[in-house]
Amino acid sequence: MIRKAVLPVAGFGTRCLPASKAIPKEMITIVDRPVIQYVVQEAVDAGIRDIVLVTHGSKSAIENHFDKHFELEASLEAKGKWELLEELRAIVPSDVNIISVRQSEPLGLGHAVLCARPVIGDDEPFAVLLPDVLVDDSDLNGNNDLAGMVASFESRGRSQLMVEEVPHDMVHKYGIVAPEGEAPAAGEACSLAGVVEKPTQDEAPSDLAVIGRYVLPGRIFPLLAETPPGAGDEIQLTDAIETLRREEGVDAWRMRGRTYDCGHQLGYLEAILAYGRRHPSYGEGFRDLLTRYTGEE
Repeated sequence: MIRKAVLPVAGFGTRCLPASKAIPKEMITIVDRPVIQYVVQEAVDAGIRDIVLVTHGSKSAIENHFDKHFELEASLEAKGKWELLEELRAIVPSDVNIISVRQSEPLGLGHAVLCARPVIGDDEPFAVLLPDVLVDDSDLNGNNDLAGMVASFESRGRSQLMVEEVPHDMVHKYGIVAPEGEAPAAGEACSLAGVVEKPTQDEAPSDLAVIGRYVLPGRIFPLLAETPPGAGDEIQLTDAIETLRREEGVDAWRMRGRTYDCGHQLGYLEAILAYGRRHPSYGEGFRDLLTRYTGEE
């Protein structure tokens, strides 16, 4: 069972400026909680119990969010605000560990994952979740998509990349996978012949885009350590995964839910619409607001 996940949160969040100038982009809220909390909950729901945050000195707000706030809890308890107190304590379940490591230099996603090596080790598989992307599994019954991908890793014994079908005219914005043979059905995996980064429509080998969820073996760490800087003069995770694919194979696992790119303003607004409409406390009022403003600019 995979029990560890790496969340790279050290980036500056330039796509979210000016909102992310003083606030970590991962702390921008969707309805009533920050984006990062949804991503951590996704990992917890998939059975993961050790969350490794690869962070930066300017991101202390993220670490504080997952830390115990004794004074605030004592104040809520003294005032009898039990519901708020329970919400606060539920941010991190008692059996979940939040572990922080620092990425001292912005040397790319591959380097950020490599920073977690002392915590994960070279012999244990782990998940990687990019916190820009929310994976919405609300319409699924049972295990979430991450749990499905973990199960696929355990049954097939190979690295898994979560993919989602995107409109063909949008393939130039993503890393697009090249399946070996037919594309997998939702909830299933297939072997990969490769990944093409931001291809033109004519060059795209499929409409399946990598969306920021990976299950990888500890073997990826020595490969990352040997990977030279690539695009942007950064150590790219995709370069190490390509080496892994050539050596032992890598799979694409096709998700069943849907994603929201919260690193982009419109994706963030869409996430608020989706999560706000079904919120247990605010959903009804939010739906009334949407009705009121429908058709207005």
